[in-house]
Amino acid sequence: MKKSQNYQRKTRPGWSLERREEEFIQSWMPLLGWLYHEYFRVKTSGWEQIPPGKVLFVGSHNGGLAAPDMFMMIYDWFERFGFSRPVYGLMHPHVWEVCLPLAQLAEKAGAIKAHPKMAIAAFRKNASVLVYPGGAEDIFRPYSLRNKIYFAGRKGFIKLALREEVPIVPVISHGAHETFIVLAEIYQQMRQLHEWGMPWLFGIDPIVFPIYLGLPWGIGIGPLPHIPLPVQIETRVCPPIIFERYGREAASDRQYVNDCYEKVCYLMQKELDDLVCRVHQTNSKFKIQNSK
Repeated sequence: MKKSQNYQRKTRPGWSLERREEEFIQSWMPLLGWLYHEYFRVKTSGWEQIPPGKVLFVGSHNGGLAAPDMFMMIYDWFERFGFSRPVYGLMHPHVWEVCLPLAQLAEKAGAIKAHPKMAIAAFRKNASVLVYPGGAEDIFRPYSLRNKIYFAGRKGFIKLALREEVPIVPVISHGAHETFIVLAEIYQQMRQLHEWGMPWLFGIDPIVFPIYLGLPWGIGIGPLPHIPLPVQIETRVCPPIIFERYGREAASDRQYVNDCYEKVCYLMQKELDDLVCRVHQTNSKFKIQNSK
């Protein structure tokens, strides 16, 4: 019975590690390369800090559904490591429910359903995993919070790292959250309308409901896809974070998990503050030189 259930799960989209296709990824590299070098003019650093073996990459989501920094990070990975080091990205279950064709394309590039069992399966195959814990709340956070690490209190990634005994490698970026501008969040108001009888689109609670400025809508209302503005993006791979204790017992210790979570948030915010400061200093020097 258990084997039958496992087989049924593996045949469903997002529940298999075997649908990743190298040829498919290679076919997208020229477009990603153009976006990387010409459109977003990406600057990156820190890739030499990635330790050998499997790791859990933890990122701060930016730029709405387009998430340009995530795709630029993925391009960097394949440019540096080719296909010799497999990496899988955890993708929110809503994507598989709302837009299955798009999700299946992402699956060919290494996307898997955001579920602990899938992450564990990837680690057991000695692959690395990329996760953005903040999800929708992070990706659509207001413009005023563009330089803030925001994981919405989600600590599942900490438990995963402790249980599987893998280091956490933070990945951060600056600029991607300026490819559109979130003006306000009206989820609570929309939720009230839903409770009064207005159904959610596709019957799925969107979790967020932003109002933003961006192409092609001008003003976008709701978690809609958009075309990101060609803002320069800078990415950074941060030093690995190693905890004092690992294993199932550590992952079950609520206070210890909270402490580890706070440590990750603090260190990532510190790295992001430094990156933002460096970008602003560079831009200031450039403006001064051009004014002479």
